[in-house]
Amino acid sequence: MIESQRHSYHLVDPSPWPISGSLGALATTIGGVMYMNSFRGGATLLSLGLIFILYTMFVWWHDVLRESTLEGHHTKVVQLGPRYGFILFIVFEVMFIFHLFRASSHSFLEPTVEIGGIWPPKEIVVLDPREIPFLNTLIPLSSGAAVTWAHHAILAGKEKRAVYALVATVSLDLVFTAF
Repeated sequence: MIESQRHSYHLVDPSPWPISGSLGALATTIGGVMYMNSFRGGATLLSLGLIFILYTMFVWWHDVLRESTLEGHHTKVVQLGPRYGFILFIVFEVMFIFHLFRASSHSFLEPTVEIGGIWPPKEIVVLDPREIPFLNTLIPLSSGAAVTWAHHAILAGKEKRAVYALVATVSLDLVFTAF
């Protein structure tokens, strides 16, 4: 065994969690397909697979936290990895949304022959933008304003207002999710 480490990276020990997570994903996938095709036991296998994935996530993150805090294996270089990963995730999300809007605008600015050259295509029911779409825009904006209110209340040391603002934020998020 080498006594001195010649690099600043953490080489992890063998772990059962990657194979455990993949088995949970397999069970979830098979259970989902069985459930969607009305096979007996599909819902049970789907639920067990999801529980197995959640358990694997919990114990794996526990191991990562133990390695980083108690054992001190996460050097500054190792800590850059998750940071870069999160930045790349945000960049990917921005690119995905941009291209989603680009594809949508291309479809309604230049409708193809396959859809009859008109937008929206025939037999598509269009929602009134002043009803559900307006509410689905207004609720997240209000939630963002409420969480900003909570942030400013925390910075000002006003705990009671912060709690009210966080309750408002969670309530708005629940309403948005429910509808």
